[in-house]
Amino acid sequence: MEHDSTRRMLLTALAGLTLANVSLASAATGNTNVRGNSRILVAYFSRSGNTRVVAGIIHRSLNTDLFTIEPEKPYPEDYFQTVEQAKNERARGIKPALKNSVADIERYEAVYLGFPVWSTSVPPIVQTFLSSHNLEGKLLIPFITHGGYGKGDSDGILAKLAPTARREKPLVIECDQERRTTEMVTNWLETIRS
Repeated sequence: MEHDSTRRMLLTALAGLTLANVSLASAATGNTNVRGNSRILVAYFSRSGNTRVVAGIIHRSLNTDLFTIEPEKPYPEDYFQTVEQAKNERARGIKPALKNSVADIERYEAVYLGFPVWSTSVPPIVQTFLSSHNLEGKLLIPFITHGGYGKGDSDGILAKLAPTARREKPLVIECDQERRTTEMVTNWLETIRS
């Protein structure tokens, strides 16, 4: 099948890539608007850049359109503040407003959806994206980054928020660079202060 060969090509490209060696600026060509006129869309949310890198690889490899999922009010730059806000949003069932939407989502046959796992779940802003875009009959192909806890409850969330989409098995990649780096620096600073 054509999709199987596309998936193999993508996995081969990912297998040979060291995320740290990819320039984030070159990984994605557009931040807020859909670019191009492909029948395939890559829509992604990325906080630290790991998911953006994967989205960029898919976009370039498959010559897709690209859309960045962004909240209307940006998450805090501080990692720990963002974690706290995301936990609060999840606990209270808050789905933050989107900065932009895909106006012509109906023209896409397939949507590659990328996101990091936050607190073992799909980030609230990605849930907003799914709730506000009709993916009926489309092929939904998730690619998920995480910091060591796997994909969490993302299968259930995707099934609930895109029940009429056909889903492909997700690509799940551990990318805990930001959390690990933050912890290393924090620990190092504590040794200096002692």
